[in-house]
Amino acid sequence: MKYFKSIFVFFLLVINIEPFYGQKTTEHHLNRLTNEKFNDAFTNLQQFLRIKNDGNYLVQIDNNKNWCDSVFTRLNFRTKTIKTDGAPLLFAQKNYHENRKSILFYLQIDGQPVDSSAWSQTDPFEPVLKEFNKEKWDPIDTTIPNFEYHDELRVFARSSSDSKGPAMSLISALQILQEKNIIPEYNIKVIMDFQEELGSPDLPKAVEANHDLLNAEMLFIIDGTRHLSNLPTLTYGARGIATATIKIFGPKTPLHSGQYGNYAPNPVFEASRLISSLKNEEGIIQIPKFYDGVNLSAEERTILNKIPENEQQLNTRLGISNPDQVAETYQEALQFPSLNIRGLQAGWTGKEVRTLIPDEVLIEIDMRLVPETPAERQLDLLRKHITLQGYHLVDSIPNNQERALHKKIASFNYRIGSKPFRTDMNSPIGAFLNSALHKVFGDSIVNMRTTGGSQPMAPFIKALNLPAVSIRIPNPDNNIHGPNENLRLGNFREGILTCLALLTEPLPK
Repeated sequence: MKYFKSIFVFFLLVINIEPFYGQKTTEHHLNRLTNEKFNDAFTNLQQFLRIKNDGNYLVQIDNNKNWCDSVFTRLNFRTKTIKTDGAPLLFAQKNYHENRKSILFYLQIDGQPVDSSAWSQTDPFEPVLKEFNKEKWDPIDTTIPNFEYHDELRVFARSSSDSKGPAMSLISALQILQEKNIIPEYNIKVIMDFQEELGSPDLPKAVEANHDLLNAEMLFIIDGTRHLSNLPTLTYGARGIATATIKIFGPKTPLHSGQYGNYAPNPVFEASRLISSLKNEEGIIQIPKFYDGVNLSAEERTILNKIPENEQQLNTRLGISNPDQVAETYQEALQFPSLNIRGLQAGWTGKEVRTLIPDEVLIEIDMRLVPETPAERQLDLLRKHITLQGYHLVDSIPNNQERALHKKIASFNYRIGSKPFRTDMNSPIGAFLNSALHKVFGDSIVNMRTTGGSQPMAPFIKALNLPAVSIRIPNPDNNIHGPNENLRLGNFREGILTCLALLTEPLPK
């Protein structure tokens, strides 16, 4: 029997087909596969990044969907466009085994809008490879003879980290396995979202309407930034999000500050008093009952504090002297709901500044939510807080009678985005993922209870009853959502290695 097995392995090697038992799951073997095909993977990533992907534009959505469709078709996946009331979703599926379960992978394909003038390159959709040189990132010439991609180089482009780089890590791993004739250990389903940055407005209905198509054993979210240590990261939950727009009304029109100063109240001062009532000097939200329901046990605090963090280094990196005092540590702070002033608008500034009393002030708020603090409750608490500050709320522009009767007038509009979710860290999905990553990264794995950002996973968890975990690939200092977004090549390399480890890990029986 040993003689025939040796002949079989020799035959596979001669015809350049990888034997796919036992040895394929070793760290050395997976590292070799990753390094052999890295240049091809990076070339494909660059091609992918050149396709503009603002989810506000259907033409850009279609271009990305068509590219993804062609890639998965070449991987011999069966693809299907899931139509919705808005933007479509793309589904891909391949059954490698007749009697094995499936894992569902979620990929975000769209990116944030760009302001090209704020980038340090001409076109944010033309990827530029750069290296760090004397406190700045300089483009490098990749056409020089014997050029080698090393891990500390970074590719700068919109969606390099959020989230085409992670998506391409999975695609590259699948391409490597196909080329080497290595069969993944389970069947694979993939759902691609082209409006995640817009809150995935049509995803919940699509998931409910395609229950059987999307049903799987587990949900792996290939999206999100690693822990600050840049170690391989698994995140078991995400905060939800709700936004509110408060408009505080002043005089009917902007007034000359000389003619009417000391007489017509300036709404900016009222707005500042309202804003200051939301938090105290320690950063603790002063809206009654805002934190109700959130209680961390001693065991949960112990788990959170196992994550390697240095508060002084974190504060230095952020450029702050002291953090808000909502919780004792950064990880604990992520377990609570937050309230943020994300934008303010009143009058004019800079070269356009004018000696006027503004007619209105616009306050933009975002709130991050945890499972214990649903959006509807938090928005209602915020609305009540505003009225307790003496404001009369209107649906649109106040009329003359309302202006005569009420000293403080404001409008309040809101939008509910992604809902929060949390998966038990001590669960089969956690054991599976840690086992897979351990074989390539050893014990250098960070398990986070939740992330500060939001992901549209609640529809899958609610409708399909799936455990969900986010597999984090990009470097934490990647400027996502802002100018000069980037991805460290070492992280992309480890992302491919991560996906190879996941795809070759047997599912628990």
